[in-house]
Amino acid sequence: MIRVAMLSFWHVHANDYAMQAEKHPDTEITAIWDEIPERGKAEAAKRGVKYYDRLEDLLEDDCIDAVIVDTPTSLHRDVMVGAALNGKHIFTEKVIAATEQEAREVVDTARENGVKLTVSLPHLNEGYTLAIQKVLKEGLLGDLTLVRTRLSHNGATGGWLPGHFYNKAECGGGALIDLGCHPMVLARLFLGMPNRVSATFGYVTGKEVEDNAVAVLGFGTGACAVVEAGFVNARSPLFLELHGTKGTLIYGAPQADRLYLSTEDTDGWQELPLENRRESAFEQWVGHMVNGTDDAENVGLAFDLSRLMEAAYRSVRENRPVSLDN
Repeated sequence: MIRVAMLSFWHVHANDYAMQAEKHPDTEITAIWDEIPERGKAEAAKRGVKYYDRLEDLLEDDCIDAVIVDTPTSLHRDVMVGAALNGKHIFTEKVIAATEQEAREVVDTARENGVKLTVSLPHLNEGYTLAIQKVLKEGLLGDLTLVRTRLSHNGATGGWLPGHFYNKAECGGGALIDLGCHPMVLARLFLGMPNRVSATFGYVTGKEVEDNAVAVLGFGTGACAVVEAGFVNARSPLFLELHGTKGTLIYGAPQADRLYLSTEDTDGWQELPLENRRESAFEQWVGHMVNGTDDAENVGLAFDLSRLMEAAYRSVRENRPVSLDN
């Protein structure tokens, strides 16, 4: 049995990951630490497990094999480097860190210490993503010229997103670095790594961080990607457009779970079947710990995601496109 510690319940998905750990036959939650002691103690009491006042004591405890990190993004680097140095396997919410340098430190320390690192990027495992990759592999779209990826909700206008998600110091940003990670990593998956990034932010509800965001990615091939995210949209499910020299794919709007293909060799639109969903990132993480395997794709995409986010926020600060060539 893999003994897992929960490191913070700051993130909105922390309880979801705790539930997965409790239900998985190979894992159990045995300890909790939280940067807000009252919250952590309440969670520990609810589960009947030990609460650690000092993170260092938990990470040095040989009775703990792995950690689930749901701290504020601002703590990711220190918490995960500390966990890796103590040989604790790591499952974490995106992003790895808000900067490339911090993300690299986490990835390198995990690798050097034989730690299995997995980042929660759930859309990579969905049937529509796998179906789109199959179409791309078959070359039905020709050369990709434009990818548009969008995901939004009404967390700010509806008032249900936790207040600390608007804390710039803790989060590193707003809609783009939180919800925008999902469309951003899909754009990276489909088109590869761009050579420049430009972003524009909106502040509809007057928060400290952006609640409306667009990032444009430019590629040496001439292709472009548009990544959109927001906390201010009443009805905006995941929407994907992929355009190429020979065809177009559209997923998600106005009907979810529908994928349509149109090519130069066909008339109109053809609905395509979705692939079977892969096991969740958490299940994959457990598999890596049990089998001694690694997921270079997950970690590589997560690292690139941190690079893209840093470039987007720098673009807004400096009001210019940011080159990634160097």
